[in-house]
Amino acid sequence: MLTLPQYGLILVAAVAGGLVNALAGGGTLITFPVLTAVGLPSVAANMTNTVALCPGYLGGTLAQRQDLLGQARRLWWLVPASVAGGLLGALLLQVTSEHIFRFLVPYLILLGTVLLALQPRLRGWLDRLAERRGRRGSELWSVPAVGVATIYGGYFGAGLGVITLAVLGLSLEDSLTRLNALKQAISLAANVAAAVFFVFSGLVDWPAALVMFLGSLLGGSLGGRLAGRIKPNLLRQIVIAIGLVVAAIYFIA
Repeated sequence: MLTLPQYGLILVAAVAGGLVNALAGGGTLITFPVLTAVGLPSVAANMTNTVALCPGYLGGTLAQRQDLLGQARRLWWLVPASVAGGLLGALLLQVTSEHIFRFLVPYLILLGTVLLALQPRLRGWLDRLAERRGRRGSELWSVPAVGVATIYGGYFGAGLGVITLAVLGLSLEDSLTRLNALKQAISLAANVAAAVFFVFSGLVDWPAALVMFLGSLLGGSLGGRLAGRIKPNLLRQIVIAIGLVVAAIYFIA
């Protein structure tokens, strides 16, 4: 049973994570380490984190719903692939022992940190790619690619948005804004699928998840208000630094 100060720490981390996700992305690099720091086993912490992040993904998708207009056909292909990928990733986590997952955690955090660091360059590259003329082949190639990306999302999740956006940019011809909206819907589908699976695992810490849910909503709202005052690049650099430090601590521990 967690103590009141520990719940307070989780709340602060969730607010920070919601703020970071609203402005730059990478909130999982803050919330997940805090859950393990207060004593939750790594697998349970990851499942709790996934369940608690669902409202944030829903909010991001609703915020860009206008950019999803005209993409119904793509959604019919990609949402089922995302659900399947999220479920498979969740299943892989379910059968991963605490010892093995603990071993993988620093590598997963490092991967998420690197993806966050590469995000600005990736967006620039996708912008240039979108300006190219000519067809890139069948859009159906995006289905297996998204399925593979969301397996990672169901398993851990940090950096899922960056991976998904890259996959979409390579396989679909459209503006970055519309691809980003599609990424939001894909991330939501994969995260919800994994979260539903975790709900029946018996490992989710529901009091912690509720605290994170409230904190992330507050942080997301705060992030929306501070969007014009805080530079996302500066915030991204801070999160990257935190991710590197956290990964190093996990490697040493």
